[in-house]
Amino acid sequence: MTTVVELGISADRLGLARTFDRVSAFEFQIGGMIGGSPPLVWVNGGDRDTVRRALEADPSVDVIASVADDGGKATTDTGTTTDPNDRWLFRLEFGDGVKLFEQIVTENDGAILTARGREGRWMVKLLFHDRESVSACHDLLEQYEFGADVTRISGIDDLASAQTPLTETQYETICKAHELGYFDVPRGVTLKELAAELDISHQALSERLRRSHAALVSAELSDRSAPMEIDP
Repeated sequence: MTTVVELGISADRLGLARTFDRVSAFEFQIGGMIGGSPPLVWVNGGDRDTVRRALEADPSVDVIASVADDGGKATTDTGTTTDPNDRWLFRLEFGDGVKLFEQIVTENDGAILTARGREGRWMVKLLFHDRESVSACHDLLEQYEFGADVTRISGIDDLASAQTPLTETQYETICKAHELGYFDVPRGVTLKELAAELDISHQALSERLRRSHAALVSAELSDRSAPMEIDP
C-alpha cells in the first residue's frame, strides 16, 4: 500500500544548521530531490545578501547559483529593499548528511516529495510503495542516528480510517512492553530486558517509548485520530 511519511530531523544532522544560527528567520523549501543533482531551493529570512553570505559560509552546503527572487519591497535600516515574504531561489549542493539520507530513502524504494525547514529543523515528506519499505528505512535512520521524529503517516487506502497515532513499530513496542509488564507497578521487566527482547539498543528503546508516549498524549489532548499525528 502506498504510504506517505512526514518526519522532522534536526539541521545539525542534515545540514544548514550554521545558516539557521546566523539568520534567525531563515526558512527554506525544496520541491523535490531526484537523481542526486543539486536541487533548486527557495529561501527567505532577513535580506538576500545576509542569507547568501550565511549560505556561502555554511560548511554543510555549497552555493552553485543564485537564480531568482519573487518578493515584494520595503526599506530596511541599511537602505536596502526587502519584505518578510521575499523569497530567493538558489541551487544548492548539500553535504554528506543529505546524501546519506537520500541514499537510505531511495535504496528502500522511497522518494523525497518535499523538504522544508524552519527554526533549525527539516520537515521532509517521503513516499513509499509499502509499509515494509517504511519500516526498513526507519530502522536505518535510527541506525545512522538521524534522530528522525515521524509526525504523520498517511496510507492512501486507509487514511480516513486510521485509529491510532502510533506507527506499526511503536504499536508493537507498546504491546510488547505491556505484555511483559513494563508499565506495571512494580515493573515486571526492566528497560534493559525489554530492549534485549526487542533486539534494539537501550537508548533506541528509551527514545521510542518517550516518543510513543508523546504521540498518545498529543492524540488524547487534541482529540484527533485521523490522519495519524505521530511521533515514533
